[in-house]
Amino acid sequence: MDLSLDRLIPRPRNLLVSLVLVAAGAFLWHSTEQGYRDRMSWMGVTEWAEPGVLSFTRVMRNDGYLLGWSDVRVGALWVSYELRQSGDRQIGPRPGFRQDWRTLWPVSTSSYSGSGYDRGHLAPNYAMAKVWGEDAQDDSFLMSNMMPQKPALNRQLWQRLEEVVMDHFLPRFGRLQVITGPIYAETRITDLEIDRLLDRVGFVEVPVAFYKIVVVPGDTPLAVAFIMPQDVRGDESLKQFLFSIDEVEAKTGLNFLPRLPASQEADWESVAGVGDWALSQVAELPSRFD
Repeated sequence: MDLSLDRLIPRPRNLLVSLVLVAAGAFLWHSTEQGYRDRMSWMGVTEWAEPGVLSFTRVMRNDGYLLGWSDVRVGALWVSYELRQSGDRQIGPRPGFRQDWRTLWPVSTSSYSGSGYDRGHLAPNYAMAKVWGEDAQDDSFLMSNMMPQKPALNRQLWQRLEEVVMDHFLPRFGRLQVITGPIYAETRITDLEIDRLLDRVGFVEVPVAFYKIVVVPGDTPLAVAFIMPQDVRGDESLKQFLFSIDEVEAKTGLNFLPRLPASQEADWESVAGVGDWALSQVAELPSRFD
C-alpha cells in the first residue's frame, strides 16, 4: 500500500479546482434561493430591525410560503406568502399534520395535546390549497407552520380574518402579499421577565398575540394590519384590531418590506388601514365554526 504524502495530500491544482467548484455551486445555490425568496416576498424578506439575543432566524422555504424560524422560541417569527386570483384548483382532502425534520427541537403532531391550545395555521390551509395547489396545502400542515392558539381565536376571530382575506380582499384587488406571525411577551432580563421564555407548550413558546399584514403590491401600495390577542371572545368586529405596520414592527422587532422606498414607507406604514378595504362590510361576518 502506497501511503506516501503525495497520495494523501491533494495536489494544489486539484485542490484549486475543487474550491472553484464548491464556490460556483454555493453561488448558484444562493442565486437560485434568493431569486425564489424575492418572488415570494414583495419588497424583500422580513428581517430584524436590530440584531439581538433572540434574533437568530432561519428562513425555511416551503411550497407556497416562506417561514422565518426561531430555534430559541421554537416557533415561526413570520410567514410570508403571495395570493393571486386562482383558476379552478380543486381543494383536496384535509391533510394530516406532519413533524418538520428541519426544526432543531422536535415539535411533534401531538405536542399540543392536553394543553388547551389549538394547532393554529400561519399559512392557511384553504389559501395554500386554492392558490398554490396540493403540495402547498400539504406543506401548510407542517408543525413548523403551527402556533399555539386559544380556540376562540383560532376557530373564530382568526378564521374570520383568513376568510375575509381570501373571499373579499383577494377578489377585490387580485393580488395580495400577506405576512403573518406571533407576538411574544417582552423578555427583559433586567426586569426578571425572562420567565416568559418558559411559558411553553412542549418546546414551543406561547405567543401573547398574533399579527397579520395584508398588502396590495404596486406603485401606490395599499396596506392593512391587524393584531389579535389570545384572550378574545371570537365574535368581535375585525375593526377593533386594526393597527399600523409601524405598530406591528414595534411589538415584534421585525422590519417588514425592507426594500420599500423610504418615501412610501413614511407615507403609509404609520397609518392603519391605508386604502379602501371596505372593511365595514365584512368586519362582523360570523365564523364558520362555533
